[in-house]
Amino acid sequence: MGRGKVVLQRIENKISRQVTFAKRRNGLLKKAYELSILCDAEVALVLFSHAGRLYQFSSSSNMLKTLERYQRYIFASQDAVVPTSDEMQNNYLEYMELKARVEVLQHSQRNLLGEDLAPLNTSELDQLESQVGKTLRQIRSRKTQVLLDELCDLKRKEHMLEDANLTLKRKLDEMEVDAAPPPPPPPQQQLTWQNDHGVAVPSYAPPQPDHFFQALECSPSLQPAFRCMDVNQPPPAWMA
Repeated sequence: MGRGKVVLQRIENKISRQVTFAKRRNGLLKKAYELSILCDAEVALVLFSHAGRLYQFSSSSNMLKTLERYQRYIFASQDAVVPTSDEMQNNYLEYMELKARVEVLQHSQRNLLGEDLAPLNTSELDQLESQVGKTLRQIRSRKTQVLLDELCDLKRKEHMLEDANLTLKRKLDEMEVDAAPPPPPPPQQQLTWQNDHGVAVPSYAPPQPDHFFQALECSPSLQPAFRCMDVNQPPPAWMA
């Protein structure tokens, strides 16, 4: 069977209590010594028995140096954690100042929204109106600038789309020209002539431009190849 759980409470029997103290004391001193050797720690142990007897252990040569170091550390920690009365007063004044500024800003915000205007006098209302007008002008100026920027952006996109459209149209025209069939040959003029056997044979001649045919001018030097003869005269001999 397992060992039962030991209840930690004061030992009523005096002799048993002294024996247990001696055993636990020796074990505690041994653990403190081992901790200082194994971990290179500065250990100081102070122990008083029920009868008021002192037991101590120090890993250093002087227990007082360790205790002084302990006191300096404790006091420094307390000074860093616990503020002085002057610091507390300064912190409180700073808090109240920040709180007042927050309240003023909240009140100004409500006034700008058109709320809590009843306590304001004429001068304060004029100042508020001037402030609202200035804010409104700034808002309008910023809005105009944003609209102009958007308009410039839209125009830039429009130019880009126009350039892309022209490029696409040019490519389509080139594709249509490449895919179009070649033009038909020009018609030829048909001429007929008779061969030696009296059969009409068609002959084709290419069409000639307008300047190919030129009008002939009448020249007075050209005379007909015949002359008029008198009918009362006898015919020539070759006609007899």
